[in-house]
Amino acid sequence: METQQPPGQWDVPPPPATPPRTMTDVELRVSKRLLWVGGAAYPLQNIARVYTFTLHPKRKEAVVRFLARTAITLAVALGLTIIGSVTFLASESTGSGLLTFVWLGSGGALLYFVVDMLSVLTAQSHYVLAVETAGPSTAMVTSRDPQHLDRLVGYVAGALENPDTEFQVTVERLTISSPTNYYFGDNVNMYGGNGNVGIAA
Repeated sequence: METQQPPGQWDVPPPPATPPRTMTDVELRVSKRLLWVGGAAYPLQNIARVYTFTLHPKRKEAVVRFLARTAITLAVALGLTIIGSVTFLASESTGSGLLTFVWLGSGGALLYFVVDMLSVLTAQSHYVLAVETAGPSTAMVTSRDPQHLDRLVGYVAGALENPDTEFQVTVERLTISSPTNYYFGDNVNMYGGNGNVGIAA
C-alpha cells in the first residue's frame, strides 16, 4: 500500500554525502539562515546568485604583457648602450662598466618576465562554485568532482527557498598562486588563494 507524502516534503533535496576531509578541505554549511564557507558567513537573504563555472588563467594577457615588457626593456637597454658607447669614447672603464650593468640588469628582467609568463601559461583551470552576494563579494570553492559542485548549487538554492534548511558538506579551498592571473569578473573577493579570505581580483 502506497503512502502519500505531505505536500512540500520533497521541495528541498536531501543533504549531500560528506567525503573524507583533508588538509585542503573547507566546510560549506547552511545553519540558522547563514551560509558558512569556512570561517566566512553570508546571510541567506543577501545571496544574489549561486552558480558553477570554469575559472581560466589569463594566458593571452600574459603573452601580451611579456611582449610589451620585453620591448620596453630592450628599448631602454639599447638606449643606454648608445649612451654608454658615447661615454666609452671618453673613459673606457666607465663605458664598459655601464654596458655590463645595463645588459646584466636587462637579462635579469627578461628572465623574470619569462618566468612570470610561464607561471600563467602553465596554470590550471579550476571548476568552481561561486556564491555572489548583493554586495561586491563572491565566495568561491572548488572540488575534484565537478558534479559535486553542480549538486551543491541545488542544495544552496533549496536553502534560499527554504531558510530553515540546514546542511553541511566538505569542499576544497581554491588555492591559486596569483588571483590577478585569472578571469574572475568585475569585483570579486575570493575565498581561498593562498588560504586567505577576501583576496581582491
